[in-house]
Amino acid sequence: MSDDEESKKSRTKYKDLIATLPKEERLTPDLDLYEYQGFWFPYCYLESIMSVQEQFKAQSTDIVLCSYPKTGTTWLKALTFAISTRNGFGDNHPLLTNMPHECVPFLEVDFVHHDDTTYNRDPQLPLLATHLPYTSLPKSIIESKGCKIIYIWRDPKDTLVSLWHFLIKLIGKGVCFEKEFDQFCQGKSSYGSFWDHVLGFWKASLENSEKVLFLKYEDMKKDNNLFYVRRLAEFMNQPFSEEEEDKGVPQKIMELCSFGNLSGLEVNKTGKHRADTGLGINNNAYFRKGEIGDWKNHLTREMAEAMDRISEEKFGTCVLWP
Repeated sequence: MSDDEESKKSRTKYKDLIATLPKEERLTPDLDLYEYQGFWFPYCYLESIMSVQEQFKAQSTDIVLCSYPKTGTTWLKALTFAISTRNGFGDNHPLLTNMPHECVPFLEVDFVHHDDTTYNRDPQLPLLATHLPYTSLPKSIIESKGCKIIYIWRDPKDTLVSLWHFLIKLIGKGVCFEKEFDQFCQGKSSYGSFWDHVLGFWKASLENSEKVLFLKYEDMKKDNNLFYVRRLAEFMNQPFSEEEEDKGVPQKIMELCSFGNLSGLEVNKTGKHRADTGLGINNNAYFRKGEIGDWKNHLTREMAEAMDRISEEKFGTCVLWP
């Protein structure tokens, strides 16, 4: 059987499986959700998710950036990419002319067979990103001894608000906040339950802290950012040398990747991510406020209390909450 025939056979298999899954209709057919492996996934990515689970082969040097949507993914990509490439570009860094999502490939899109070809990986840049929950990651990522995972999460209330604004940018007006709130609390958002998603990676980090680095967005924003720049570099096996520290390299990376700097760049104000595909999104949709506590401007007291109760029930007395 030729590669093309094998690819068509696999796609037919995935489509047949998707047709049997529980479905929740959303704002557009591409965003319709299907329950798979205990989580809800958008239709536009589900076939690719099934494909990478079977086909993706992790390298021992891979660093996988994991997150639930709208929890700090863009910032984490920028920081890790800047750390990895700090000696290669000088004043002409790619982040000045490319938005972070263009610099770090997305597992659910870029590592899938397309017309008998596979994504051409840069051996000098082992970064890749995904929104997949821990239990849905390709086995090669979990089982690879050298492969590392960096996970970022944030307050679910701010996550919901950020997701709602993103959907408005993506689809336009008509995205009902109350409905998004209900769906989010039920775990029927893209990539499923926020709380289960977080818990999966938190438990994995407890089991193997050398493989999984677990970060909280609020901690990175509140505390000395340089601590986390250095922590990321160390975890990635790329610690800063004394000479780099003397030259202020960590500070320069922090400044380059700051929300104020990235959001003010022309590429992030007017550019478009994946402009040549059906998944094109204006870059400015990824840069709204980057603030902590903006949920107070959107959620009623009853909504906030309801979400806090879910967090208490899901997280219990573990260090994740409050």
